[in-house]
Amino acid sequence: MDESGIRTRKESQNGSTDLTKDNKEVGLLSGICLIVGTMIGSGIFISPKSVLLYSGAVGPCLLIWTACGVLSTLGALCYAELGTMITKSGGEYPYFMEAFGSIVAYLYSWTTIMVLKPSSFAIITLSFAEYASTPFYPGCSLPLIVTKCLAAAAILIITSINCLSVKLASYVQNFFTAAKLVIILVIVGAGIVLLAQGKTENFSNAFDGTATSFGAIGLAFYNGLWTFGDRVLYPASWIVPLFVVFSTFGSANGSCFTAGRLVYASGREGHMVKILSYINVKRYTPAPALIFNGVLAIFYIIPADINTLINYFSFAQWFFYGLAALALIVMRFTRKDLDRPVKIPVVLAGIMVLVSCYLVLAPIIDKPELEYLYCTIFIFSGLILYYPFVYRKVNWGRQIMRPITMHLQLLMDVAPPEKTE
Repeated sequence: MDESGIRTRKESQNGSTDLTKDNKEVGLLSGICLIVGTMIGSGIFISPKSVLLYSGAVGPCLLIWTACGVLSTLGALCYAELGTMITKSGGEYPYFMEAFGSIVAYLYSWTTIMVLKPSSFAIITLSFAEYASTPFYPGCSLPLIVTKCLAAAAILIITSINCLSVKLASYVQNFFTAAKLVIILVIVGAGIVLLAQGKTENFSNAFDGTATSFGAIGLAFYNGLWTFGDRVLYPASWIVPLFVVFSTFGSANGSCFTAGRLVYASGREGHMVKILSYINVKRYTPAPALIFNGVLAIFYIIPADINTLINYFSFAQWFFYGLAALALIVMRFTRKDLDRPVKIPVVLAGIMVLVSCYLVLAPIIDKPELEYLYCTIFIFSGLILYYPFVYRKVNWGRQIMRPITMHLQLLMDVAPPEKTE
């Protein structure tokens, strides 16, 4: 049975001609919770230790956190203009397609789908696993196998939720976003109480031991941008790790949700295999894309620890963040005809590009490591596949994929989406 056969069968059974449209069930509240829940993830609980380690002292640590907030705001403004100007799904993918063409968009989708999104998913679920299992091993280190198995179980559960229903995934996101906002208010309030009680000894000689390394400061920014209990809450100290578990689970759910849409958009444009762009005809979710992202995430939790993943992730991610800001500048000149409901001063995008260049180059210049070389090689290795399968569209590739696509289509009960963009 081919694609049109499945579509015709489903349309005749349901009396509808738009069954395979990606069901848009994310309202305003759910959209806000998705953004907030994804932005406030595991980093705010994991990164303070690493930021303090790389910055060397409390004073520069606080300055770096402040600078990270300012930089994140600049990035948000850039994405506000891009997102309201180009309203297609797929994150940065359609921005790169409009500004730089097919090759750059393909390299972004190749790197993000194969490395960045699943490694981000893995990082967050590893954080979830550490906080969730710590209470069961008081006073001793966590067995690595327990952490990784729990992270894998979280990936399976979250992927299943997103495959079952867009609405269910939205409800999960709303609940866990509310939970993480509660714990952040608790932590901030506790800090204010301690300051009011005069406990300011950590601010004495706050800049002693400050790191002066060009690359160490960049790594501190990496962890800050990736973004307590016993001394403050006493017998109720269990509340903090519990809400951290909620926070990381919600962030992982948001990461899975957005990653699935990027894989789906890339498959729809022909930059990934076609089956990844298909939608379940009963539940209207991009199930193949979500499952693919989840399987890769499970592979990524096997070899690496959290800090290694964060540094590897941030190097490539900030390259594309800077490229997105550059795309905004380029389209100011090449796509003047596009409507811009939000328009920011172009100098802000320029600052974002410069800072991104610093965050990409600083750790490499200061302390070259093979992981950066591997990442660069991987990004450009996508061109090996781009030329025959995307640019030339070789027939033998299609002949190999056609029966595989057909069997997977029948197995997962999926069909091509109606193009609405």
